[in-house]
Amino acid sequence: MPADKPYPLLSAIDSPRDLRRLAARQLPALADEIRRFLIAVTSRTGGHLAPGLGTVELTIALHYVFNTPQDRLVWDIGHQAYPHKLLTGRRDNFHTIRRHRGLSGFLKRSESEFDAFGAGHASTSISAALGMAVAAGHARAAVDTAAEKSAKNPTAKNDVVAIIGDGALTGGMAFEALNNAGDLDANLLVILNDNEMSISRNVGAISNYLARMLSGRAYTRVREGGKTMLNTLPRPVKHLARKWEEHMKGMVMPSTLFEELGFYYVGPIDGHNLKALVTMLKNMRALTGPRFLHIVTQKGKGYEPAEGDPCVYHGVTPFNPNTGKMETRKKGRTYTDVFGDWLCDMAARDEKLMGITPAMREGSGLVKFSRQFPRRYFDVGIAEQHALTFAAGLAADGCRPVVAIYSTFLQRAYDQLIHDIAVQNLNVTLAIDRAGLVGADGETHMGNYDYAYLRCIPGLTLLAPADEAECRDMLYTAYQHNGPAAVRYPRGAGPGAKERKEMRTLPLGVAEIRRRGAEIAILAFGSMVAPAAEIGAELNATVVNMRFIKPLDEQVLLEMADTHSLLVTAEEHVVAGGAGSAVNEFLAMHNRHMHTLNLGLPDAHIGHGAQAEQLAECGLDAAGMGARIAAKMRAINA
Repeated sequence: MPADKPYPLLSAIDSPRDLRRLAARQLPALADEIRRFLIAVTSRTGGHLAPGLGTVELTIALHYVFNTPQDRLVWDIGHQAYPHKLLTGRRDNFHTIRRHRGLSGFLKRSESEFDAFGAGHASTSISAALGMAVAAGHARAAVDTAAEKSAKNPTAKNDVVAIIGDGALTGGMAFEALNNAGDLDANLLVILNDNEMSISRNVGAISNYLARMLSGRAYTRVREGGKTMLNTLPRPVKHLARKWEEHMKGMVMPSTLFEELGFYYVGPIDGHNLKALVTMLKNMRALTGPRFLHIVTQKGKGYEPAEGDPCVYHGVTPFNPNTGKMETRKKGRTYTDVFGDWLCDMAARDEKLMGITPAMREGSGLVKFSRQFPRRYFDVGIAEQHALTFAAGLAADGCRPVVAIYSTFLQRAYDQLIHDIAVQNLNVTLAIDRAGLVGADGETHMGNYDYAYLRCIPGLTLLAPADEAECRDMLYTAYQHNGPAAVRYPRGAGPGAKERKEMRTLPLGVAEIRRRGAEIAILAFGSMVAPAAEIGAELNATVVNMRFIKPLDEQVLLEMADTHSLLVTAEEHVVAGGAGSAVNEFLAMHNRHMHTLNLGLPDAHIGHGAQAEQLAECGLDAAGMGARIAAKMRAINA
């Protein structure tokens, strides 16, 4: 715990049970301590700052009112859950967050019993919470049946709460879950953390008063009694009364949509008013069935720099807590930078180019494009499935869409990639960022599976650049190709190859032999070319930059097989189903029975940490790869 500031309340909380012993008047002081603690720690370690600053009061109120962990809190992704970690026994280890073998930056079931459901991808919370609510209802029913519904042994009610942000609510999966939850009449509370006021600005004393009234038991009794009375009235009168209620509530709150889905809606209320939040949650907890609480918060609350620019302070590197100025770290030109510049250059040449991102403008390098070509820039929200089918529609009518998407998020749109793009052989270019090991974001964000799930799709071309210059050429090659094509590149900087302003098309399915040696041939894919070159010089091995995962350079493969004793494949991807597997399949098909060694990621989820640490742990740094190749040769020659 930081020693330069006192945290008397926070230092005494090792679990929510300790929190619930505090008097309600102490909670605002605790909120202040949590904010100071978050700023102090993240200023040294980096991490997600602004989202957690906006959910401090909500987190305190939730653990104060609900009996966690028996009651389930399901947070949508983990950016907003840093305060939750502090209140659930992880305060003293918080300085290890996102570090190798330290705390995860997201929720993780194996890390704490208070993390009811792990998630790094958005829009999953309501679906997971609904499943838990149904499971809890099933368990209660079983107990009640066994006890013959004995009044002496009432079954305890376990509450389930989903906390979702307004950004995550743009994901279609969230609305699928809302629709299902209302239909099932499940005992579920959904809290909308609206930190951009994108749904409503109607916040203040009157709104809070109305919300408290609407969640209170007196109003509930009157409302339910009114329903009973309405059922006895003629249909036209009943219809008029219901329309009047919807109209009156619609004047002060956006309830109609959620109530039509079967939820009892309350809000919006001030998400930083602890007294109102505690009262509201107590009222909502006393109710049953699908309930929807809409709160409005400020992202970055309590820290002026983050309030002023919550996007910049969403995820931070170490910074000066007094000024907010972040440390500048020397880094090379990233593959994301290469893509962003290529996209603008290509758009200047071709009016048909359309740039698409599923809510990752900054992360995917589309900021400059969005400003230079605003009419051809589309941020579709957290909606990866829609992004790909939207691209398919554009391509079907003659446009040339480029979808910038993280490898881990492309997984969410696999059906659309096959059904809507590949089957119709549409001209869609996929710029797949964050391929391979991604560092501190950990297993939920790893891009370790795309070779396997892409190379099996008929008609799809798949490329992986060895360096920045080749990345630019590959993006151009993919864009010019007739049919779907994907360029897969890693997070961060490359080896430093300077790009040419002019663009060139690479010959389809042709590899590049970078070094000729003897006995050993290293077939390297993408980011593994650089360490392979280092190893090749040490072992006098042939080094091939394969360039294409699909189609493979069959001529080069046959040549390498016929002239070397050992073929080594190297890829920053799982071995199972990856590029090495593709090479093995080809060799078997052509009756080349020889010694092979497939270097890649293990059949395991890789934890968070620095990328260099992850590569070394998996044996994919130059030292680890060289040692494994040398050991294989010793075994062959023994």
